[in-house]
Amino acid sequence: MIRLMKSAALAVAVSLCATSAFAAENVRLTGSGASFPAPIYLTWFKDFSKNTAGVTVDYQSKGSGAGVQDFLNKTVDFAASDSAMSEADIAKVGEGVQLLPMTAGEIVLAYHLPGNPQGLKLPRDVYSNIFLGKITKWNDPQIVAANPELQLPDMPITVVVRADSSGTNAVFTKHLSAINPAFKQELGEGNTVNWPATDKFIKSPKNDGVTATVRQTPGAIGYIEYGFAKLAKVDFAQLQNKAGQYVVPNAESGAEALAAVKMPENLVASLPDPEGAKSYPITSYTWMIFRKDNGNPAKAKAMREMVEYSLTEGQKIADSMGYIPLPPSVVDQVRKASANIQ
Repeated sequence: MIRLMKSAALAVAVSLCATSAFAAENVRLTGSGASFPAPIYLTWFKDFSKNTAGVTVDYQSKGSGAGVQDFLNKTVDFAASDSAMSEADIAKVGEGVQLLPMTAGEIVLAYHLPGNPQGLKLPRDVYSNIFLGKITKWNDPQIVAANPELQLPDMPITVVVRADSSGTNAVFTKHLSAINPAFKQELGEGNTVNWPATDKFIKSPKNDGVTATVRQTPGAIGYIEYGFAKLAKVDFAQLQNKAGQYVVPNAESGAEALAAVKMPENLVASLPDPEGAKSYPITSYTWMIFRKDNGNPAKAKAMREMVEYSLTEGQKIADSMGYIPLPPSVVDQVRKASANIQ
C-alpha cells in the first residue's frame, strides 16, 4: 500500500514537472501596428509559429499610431510602425527601445477610371497638387499633357486618404512636403494631417480600407502600399522621380531607392525624395519596435528567433508579396542590433 502511494505521488510529481516544463516552453508573442507591412508580417508570423515549437505570434493590423500606443501601454510585446518611433515616445520607455527595420515597401497611387486606362503618368507637381486639393479634374491640362495617348474623362477627382494615425500617411506626406513647398506649408507631414475639408476628400482606415474605397469609387485616387495594390489588382500610376523619370514600383526601383541612402547606426533611415534615375520616389523602410529589457528570457529569446526568421526565410518572399528585400548590409546591422532584445 505504501509502495503504491509512493508510486502515485511520484507519478503526480513527474506529471506536474512535465506540465510546468511544457508551460515554460509555450510562448505567445503579441504585436500590433502598421497595416503597410501587415500582409508580409502575417505570413512570416504564421510560418514562424508553425515551424517553431512552443511559440505563437499574434499580430493585429491597426495602424502605426495605434501600435506605438499599445507598446507604450505595455499591452503588446512588440509594435510595428512605418514611421520611426519619436524620441519623445522612446523616452517614455524605461526598459529601453530597439528599432529594427524589417522590410521596405513602396507607396503607390492607385486610381479607378472608366475604361481602365493603363500606364497613367503623374508628374511630381501634379500628384502633389492633387493631394493639396488644387488639381480637381481628371482632364486637367497638366494630366492630359503628360498622357497624350490616354482618353481621360471629364470627371472630378475623388481623393482617398487615411482616416487613422498612420505611418503610411507620415511617409507619404513627408515625400509630398519634400517635393512641393506649398504642400509643406499648408498641410505639412505626420501620422495625421488636416486634409482639405471638401466632399472630394474621403477618409478610410488602414491600407486595406483605402484600397477598397478606391476600387468602389469611379474617379478615385488614393495612396496604398504596393503589396496591397498587387493583391487587389488595382491600377496604379507611374510617378515622376527626382531625376525626372517616370518609374513603376517594383523590387528593382525600390532597391535603387534604398541604395541611395546609408543606414545609420540607430537604424532609422529616411528617403523622402531618393536620388537615382531608376529610383521609385515614394519608398520607405518599416520598423518593428522591441523593448531591450523584457523581464522574460523566454519571450526575449522567441523575439530574437522571430527576427532571425524574418531576416532569412522571410526576405525570400518579399519580392513576390510586393515588398523590397533588405539590402545584405542592412540585414547584418539588424541581426547585430537584435541581440539587444533581452
